[in-house]
Amino acid sequence: MKLLPLRLQLAALLFLLPAFALCVLAQGRAAKYAHPFEPSEELIYVGEFSRLLLKRVDVADFRFTATRQPIQKSDGAGPQSATSAYDLKLTGDISSRGFFSKLFKLHFHERMESTLEPVSFTVQKTKRIDEQGKRLRESEILFDQANGKLVWVERDPNNPAAGARSVTTTFTGQVYDILSAIYFLRTQPLEVGKTFAVTISDSGRVYRVPVKVIEKKRMKTVLGRVEVVRLEPDLYGPDGMVREPGQLSIWLTSDSKRIPVAARLKTEYGTFDITLRKIVGNSQRKPA
Repeated sequence: MKLLPLRLQLAALLFLLPAFALCVLAQGRAAKYAHPFEPSEELIYVGEFSRLLLKRVDVADFRFTATRQPIQKSDGAGPQSATSAYDLKLTGDISSRGFFSKLFKLHFHERMESTLEPVSFTVQKTKRIDEQGKRLRESEILFDQANGKLVWVERDPNNPAAGARSVTTTFTGQVYDILSAIYFLRTQPLEVGKTFAVTISDSGRVYRVPVKVIEKKRMKTVLGRVEVVRLEPDLYGPDGMVREPGQLSIWLTSDSKRIPVAARLKTEYGTFDITLRKIVGNSQRKPA
């Protein structure tokens, strides 16, 4: 059972994947952007674990937010927001919960913050805190999209003497972190039968992840019974982000808001279900 927190965090982060944004919204400084999560949005989820006799036991809380913020001064890592009057800040927060976690002393907390230029949907910086029991890591990615380079740095706050780990990686095209990838998916047309790829950086490495649009169907959700589209990011296998066997499915509403309402990660350790429970902000509006 000691492996469970790592698997659950992976499920949470991959849900965020869906990671997941080359928007076609470059309309100038005064433009009215069509992102469905602007100017602000908060999505609240619960994570449940099932294996053998255990059925959908609460194990985690998820909270994802998107907000506008004043443009920050450039630190030399990448371009400033030249065409927008603000930056877009995305936040993902995942923490353990429930009797099951307390019984097996499974404590974890993950927080990720991404700063993006909203017109081109270009990631500028990612900050991450990863806490698993007594283990704590802080990391940051600085993106230089113009020159195709990123720098990932990780530190152990509990052991400053150990110094920082650093990796510099080159890439071509647009690249996202795990958190921004899901918002990229929300900007896509998602035509059933099509496959497209998302380039994602994690821990200093860069992965090209195929995403298949599987089907549309109606599903009971916190929004009522709505039409959803199912995606399957191809994350697993010898050349994938995860080398162990597994399958991830994500359901988003098929309207223009593309709200992620559910995800399911099947692994050899069990099944993780992540379900939307509450929405605050923009996504409560009717589609345009």
